[in-house]
Amino acid sequence: MQTFIVSLIVFGVIIFVHEFGHFILAKSTGVRVEEFSLGMGPQIKGQKKGETLYSLRALPLGGFCRMTGEIVDDNEVSSDPKSFNNKSLGARMSIIVSGSLMNFLLGALIFVFMFSVVGIPHDYANFIGEVMPGSAAEMVGIQPGDEIISINGQTLNSWSEITGIIHHSTEKTLEIELKRNKQVFKVSVVPQYDSERGVALIGIVPRDPILERMSLWAGVSKGFVQTYEITIEMIRQLVLLISGQVSADEVAGPVGIIQIIGQSARLGWINVAYLTALISINLGIINLLPIPALDGGRFFFLIIEAVRGGKKVEPEKENLVHFLGFALLMLLMVFITYKDIVRWLTGGF
Repeated sequence: MQTFIVSLIVFGVIIFVHEFGHFILAKSTGVRVEEFSLGMGPQIKGQKKGETLYSLRALPLGGFCRMTGEIVDDNEVSSDPKSFNNKSLGARMSIIVSGSLMNFLLGALIFVFMFSVVGIPHDYANFIGEVMPGSAAEMVGIQPGDEIISINGQTLNSWSEITGIIHHSTEKTLEIELKRNKQVFKVSVVPQYDSERGVALIGIVPRDPILERMSLWAGVSKGFVQTYEITIEMIRQLVLLISGQVSADEVAGPVGIIQIIGQSARLGWINVAYLTALISINLGIINLLPIPALDGGRFFFLIIEAVRGGKKVEPEKENLVHFLGFALLMLLMVFITYKDIVRWLTGGF
């Protein structure tokens, strides 16, 4: 249930921000917004201000921005100056890309908040957050919540100091001094070599990160730089996927993303915030691809219009392309969702 609620919030925020981008640019360029909705489905409450109906709908799945003239019927000819289709090419282009730009901005602002307000982890405190089942630590009675005070008489102040000793102590007995509920005691444990990681381990995971905050200006700079770097890397991975150099099995659909959000939620809200930024940036990129029925597909038709010297593509042709594109997207989504469910049932997530 927690996974479902957190997923609704994450998807809801990302989609709402996307639609709000379209709303702001439509208003600023003089396009009539007939309805701007928070949520989808049946309307719960609505209030009209000026030309726009602001509504609240039953399903908390983002929202939508419905503009006059956004979808042109085959035989429709309108002289309405506030119609989307009658605005300049530049105005229409800016409205189309504004949703994705808002997704990039959301990702950047989340990073700025994390860097300058929350802080970024640079180490962990001495408290144990998890003890791996069957590990050497569990065998000697170490429990989550225990605080490591010293190892072999050496007082320790951070998790990096703890792992620095453990990782280089294969088959050596360590005397670990612990504190539990104000009671101090010692245990003897022998780290075991992990061939995959190439270090000795006793099977403990830290609990409390030590956060380091940046100045606001440094956080803003790093937040936008990180957004740029993540965007470039996502585009690179997309190119590798299209060219067949990366397996399509690594692509996650809605079910897979919900599973990942649930895993992040169990690790804390900071991880959920970071994942929200990544999904928002990813949505911004995907929406700008020249795929029919997406913003990028509509933008592509505007580029064709520009190349043709302002002559618009016939509405019936453009609508047919978008319809076929939407149908193919739905088929692809069904296929990816099917693969997600198979991986989920077989423990792939």
